[in-house]
Amino acid sequence: MNQLIDPFGRTIEYLRISVTDRCDLRCSYCMSEDVEFLPRQDILSFEEILRLANSFAQLGVKIIRITGGEPLMRKKLPELISRIKAIPGIEEVVMTTNGTLLTQYAKPLFEAGLSRLNISLDTLKADRFKQLTRRDRLQAVLDGIAEAKKYAFAAIKLNAVVMKGMNDDEIIALTDFAVANEIDITFIEEMPLGEVGYDRSMTFLSSADIKAVIQKQYDLIDSSYKTGGPAVYCGLENKKTRIGFISPHSNNFCSDCNRVRLTAVGRLLLCLGNENSQDLRTLMREGCDDQQLIEQLISALQLKPEKHEFNLAEEVKILRFMSHTGG
Repeated sequence: MNQLIDPFGRTIEYLRISVTDRCDLRCSYCMSEDVEFLPRQDILSFEEILRLANSFAQLGVKIIRITGGEPLMRKKLPELISRIKAIPGIEEVVMTTNGTLLTQYAKPLFEAGLSRLNISLDTLKADRFKQLTRRDRLQAVLDGIAEAKKYAFAAIKLNAVVMKGMNDDEIIALTDFAVANEIDITFIEEMPLGEVGYDRSMTFLSSADIKAVIQKQYDLIDSSYKTGGPAVYCGLENKKTRIGFISPHSNNFCSDCNRVRLTAVGRLLLCLGNENSQDLRTLMREGCDDQQLIEQLISALQLKPEKHEFNLAEEVKILRFMSHTGG
């Protein structure tokens, strides 16, 4: 079997697929207030997504993460997940969501075979949630988390982007919430994608800074636990919760990168912090056969850079927002 191996010897086994650029929130670090969503005909169809997922599986991809935008805004998403899960070679289908629609979809997602859920939660304060997301939906997220806990997902994890002067005073509160609910939480350094209207160098907080805050209340234990993504985890003594840290600035994790991204419009994005990409949608819509598609995926991997270059002191170079990138 052919495998996806980049010029630096890294094997790609993890694919993140954005199924929509639409979202019911407007998180400040993810998109602009007046974002214009893409025409529906520009978005990959389920059949196109499945064709690509099958091609990636033939090349050794084992984990597929569904992202957005907010993926649950894509109609009939549990059906798509079920069909991806049935592809030979796919061991796990997981998803990142903002949680607002989980009261409706947690059960169908579990029944479709989704194994793990990542739920974004940057604050537990309703007024701050409204300020950060530009929507008054905190209770919907909390209700969604409670609903998801009713089902035997392999893991439920919270994702929190921590920003100095915005929500860094809630690091302990968010950790306490995760511990009380016996779910994991990952703290993420903000990534410089898109112009957001504030100076990211002023709001940056490193993983080491976050860890130091947590250690004032909790004893962190080094852990070898991995989920296939870039998070480095610590355990908590006598607790079920694990604390993860994703550090694109302070602890570059590119040396063992095993993933690529597929945007909602079918661009294969080789690196989160780089514009190198391949247009797979046009290739498919122009009538390529399956072998040509697979050959294009193998060829595209040669464009994968060795690492991203995030520098808070420089002007933003990656103009696409996280909502366009896909989780």
